[in-house]
Amino acid sequence: MTARRFPGTKVVLAVLLLAALGGLAAGVSAVSAAEPAQGDAKAAPLLRHVVLFGFKPEATPEDVKKVEDAFAALPTKINGIIGYEWGTNVSPEKLDQGHTHCFFLTFANAKDRDAYLVHPEHKAFGKLLGPYLAKVTVLDYFVKP
Repeated sequence: MTARRFPGTKVVLAVLLLAALGGLAAGVSAVSAAEPAQGDAKAAPLLRHVVLFGFKPEATPEDVKKVEDAFAALPTKINGIIGYEWGTNVSPEKLDQGHTHCFFLTFANAKDRDAYLVHPEHKAFGKLLGPYLAKVTVLDYFVKP
């Protein structure tokens, strides 16, 4: 008995093979996306710089706005700041200890944070802030997953 060939058998086999390879490739890329690349696994953790401000009672809303705007400008003036956000306290717990504002900066490493601390623009910001500041708390930490 001889084997019969059906028209288009090669095309069907080719399509099935491509589909199988496509599924395999999709599975590989899904695994790759879920697992960190070898270089990423050894990357240094990010450094967060958290700053809490409480303003003097005599600081006007305009004074506070001036400080907010000056802080927001620092990431455009100082290299090394890779993330910046801020907000005002909305906690109902009443545990703010007089702090009203939180500023949250991210650095790739301690070297960039250290350069920020001594940067002339940061120093100028401190001078602008000084007359209005009642209290400040600063906390830095390396991000842990």
